[in-house]
Amino acid sequence: MKQGKFIISADPPGAAGSPGSQPALEDALDAGPDAELRPFAIESAHHGERLDRALAALVPEFSRSYLQQLIEAAAVTLNGQPATRSSQRVKAGDAGEIELRPTPQSQAFRPEPMPLAIVFEDEHLLVIDKPAGLVVHPAPGNWSGTLLNGLLARDRGAYLLPRAGIVHRLDKDTSGLMVVARTRAAMDALVQRIGAREVTRQYVALAHRSWAGGAVRQVQAPIGRDPRNRLRMAVVDNGKPASTQFDLLQNGPQGCWVRATLGTGRTHQIRVHMAHIGHPLVADELYGGAPAAGLARQALHAYRLAFVHPATAAPLEFHAALPGDLREALRAWGLRYNNSEWLTSHAP
Repeated sequence: MKQGKFIISADPPGAAGSPGSQPALEDALDAGPDAELRPFAIESAHHGERLDRALAALVPEFSRSYLQQLIEAAAVTLNGQPATRSSQRVKAGDAGEIELRPTPQSQAFRPEPMPLAIVFEDEHLLVIDKPAGLVVHPAPGNWSGTLLNGLLARDRGAYLLPRAGIVHRLDKDTSGLMVVARTRAAMDALVQRIGAREVTRQYVALAHRSWAGGAVRQVQAPIGRDPRNRLRMAVVDNGKPASTQFDLLQNGPQGCWVRATLGTGRTHQIRVHMAHIGHPLVADELYGGAPAAGLARQALHAYRLAFVHPATAAPLEFHAALPGDLREALRAWGLRYNNSEWLTSHAP
């Protein structure tokens, strides 16, 4: 196994590590039709029950929430008529048919081959350079095309792990380094070390407005759901403790180029803390930023990742060079870009 520092190109290479051949796995997933029509009859024991509760007893291999989704999708008929309300009461002697078909959620955990920029790989873990625009985990609005889908296509062992081995996330429009476990032992160890703040995660960010004050700023501000907008996070009195250190790398009349070191790992932490101190990230419209310097995605890149290998105890450190859009944004604002300098001399 290799160890030490790994520098990868600013522009992601081609597919690093093809999905490989998984005939048994793919055959298991693709076997049979996509939907099954199953008749049912309501017995006296379920007379007067809600439709979803009765179906859950008659089709016990499927969850009640899954059956509710099928009812709402008009995939259930009762006495020859579509049944669209889970709360509908049934009677003894009622008969119907249920179309057991995949929901978006059930389809989410399917393999989808995609190019992945692999920085490091051994039998225990992967380190990936995620491009901006790639969603990490399936969620409403993004049930497919995620990193999780790509991991399932690449490694059959990912099916044996919660979240396919993903132990931390990057926002969709944040680029940079992520570590992914390939075994349960590695996953448990990495989760524990992240929780104990034994995994170093550093980012670089381009933000609005010239930096004022000291070149190093430690922000200790609790983060929770924004009470005025449930889609955002915010600094709130009853939030979870959150700590970020910001180091000024370069300053300019239009904005500043900073390094952020996470002390905790709250949702949107760097974005929230930078907005809190008056420097929203370029193009981060959710937190007060605006498109500028040619950027349409938030100007945040996870450039450094360091931790002790969960199986071998070897110290590992990885660096990902800037993507092309961030390099061009720096040039547009007249900020100096020197890849080797900020990758090495600014590392603690």
